[in-house]
Amino acid sequence: MFKKTFKKKVFVLLAVSLTSILFLSFASAYEANQENNAKSLDLVWMLLAAFLVFMMQGGFAMLETGLTRAKSAGNIMMKNLLDFCFGSIAFWAIGFGIMFGAGNLLFGTSGFFLSAGKAGTDLWQYGFFMFQLVFAATAATIVSGAVAERIKFVGYLIYTVIITALVYPIVGHWIWGGGWLSKLAFPFIDFAGSTVVHSVGGWSALAGALVLGPRIGKYFGKTIKPIKGHSLTLAALGVFLLWFGWYGFNPGSTLAGTNWSIALIAVTTTLGGAAGAIGGLITSWIKYKKPDVGLTLGATVGGLVAITAGTANVSPFSSIIIGAVGGILYVYSVAFFDKIRVDDPVGAISAHASCGVWGTLAVGLFAQEAFGGVNGLFFGGGTSQLLSQIVGVTSVFMFVFPAMILVFKLTDKLIGLRVTKEEELKGLDISEHGAEAYPDFLTTAVNN
Repeated sequence: MFKKTFKKKVFVLLAVSLTSILFLSFASAYEANQENNAKSLDLVWMLLAAFLVFMMQGGFAMLETGLTRAKSAGNIMMKNLLDFCFGSIAFWAIGFGIMFGAGNLLFGTSGFFLSAGKAGTDLWQYGFFMFQLVFAATAATIVSGAVAERIKFVGYLIYTVIITALVYPIVGHWIWGGGWLSKLAFPFIDFAGSTVVHSVGGWSALAGALVLGPRIGKYFGKTIKPIKGHSLTLAALGVFLLWFGWYGFNPGSTLAGTNWSIALIAVTTTLGGAAGAIGGLITSWIKYKKPDVGLTLGATVGGLVAITAGTANVSPFSSIIIGAVGGILYVYSVAFFDKIRVDDPVGAISAHASCGVWGTLAVGLFAQEAFGGVNGLFFGGGTSQLLSQIVGVTSVFMFVFPAMILVFKLTDKLIGLRVTKEEELKGLDISEHGAEAYPDFLTTAVNN
């Protein structure tokens, strides 16, 4: 009897033990699988966001083409294609390492040629590189519109390599790569790049426009002659594509599909862009007695740029204010640069530099702890964060603008930056590429 009881107890004990082991094994495997699934979701989300941002290249191409003359449409397309292609190689070889490599508070000194990513083992690095690459390309392509219809194609390619290999990555390292602006007592906040991407592109655009000078016929003494673009339809399509791409730009900057804040970020992005359009619409209506199409389109971009820095740190209501001010600012900024004789055919400086600065400073005013861990001035946080934002935007301007002035002037000295008068009048499609974007259409005047 004792033996039977003992055997029965041993059997039960073994059964329980085995069951426990199997349960723990399955639980462990389940947890590991859950973690792997989460990482996989994050990677897929990051790559999807990168692909959305890549589509912004097409948006910029359409916007810039529509707001400039038909005779240089093909040239615009070539610049927006090739700045991505040349920029990709430059960022892969040098820029990514400077931006995210181990180094010092000013720039990275490792990870060149994507060497930090070990083939077959660190595939996340490749996904992260793709996401950062399209951001670098966006900063580069912003300049295309501001220098349209008069810059040599080769000169533009030289600029592209320098900004993606050196200038943009240095600023990116300061803010996103562990550099000095991220080490302030109140770290500089630029969640998705109002400063890193848009202000860098905007200040570079200002430098290029100043060195090149205005297009022939734009200014006569105190008279400003509007040079109308050839297709508001293409320009509007460009804005819609940009807005669509912005859902990769802002929510994608979480780098995690498992981060539910992407829902908030999508909302603030949408409201910021919508408020920017409305602000620009009303302002142009009051200022020019008509709801101007071009200014409303540009103000939409301005609103999206403005909300990009604080999109994860502000409430939906605050995003409306930030976007609306961005749209209003865009209209007055365009008028200001025209007044001081800076010819920017597509309003790139106003949308990206002016609205980028405003959006970055707005973080120091409207940020709320409930959304992003810090309170701005209007929510009881004092001036500390605002001062950090001021330091950041000022430092970036003081580095980028002189650096790009130097780049454009040296390029001008070495190869000449601007096409000849005859080539400009003929159009860059013919003079630079030997083809026309619209060969079957007749023009009524050489400047049309």
